[in-house]
Amino acid sequence: MFNRSLSTSSCLSKEDEEMTRTALSAFRAKESEIEKRKLEVRERVQAQLGRVEEETRRLATIREELESLADPMRKEVLIIRKKIDSVYKELKPLSYSVQKKVNTNYSFKIVQFHFSLTPN
Repeated sequence: MFNRSLSTSSCLSKEDEEMTRTALSAFRAKESEIEKRKLEVRERVQAQLGRVEEETRRLATIREELESLADPMRKEVLIIRKKIDSVYKELKPLSYSVQKKVNTNYSFKIVQFHFSLTPN
């Protein structure tokens, strides 16, 4: 009788151990998946920010060139400056929206991860 209860408890502990391993493996897989998604999002954001920075540099160069022009072209320079300013105004919200999307997506992935860990 004692042997029977001992073998039953060892079977249960083996089952518990196997369930623990399975749960840990699933947790690590989810964690790895979230990390992978986070890196993908970060890469996309960095690419977008890189394009925004490149455009900003181009606009700065254009502005410098415009400032160096002579007075006879003053009216044209003013028109081009207005265009540059409007482009700056368009770029600023873009950078804010990109940052907001990154934060929102990251937060969503964290919440999603936590819900995937809770038992059904």
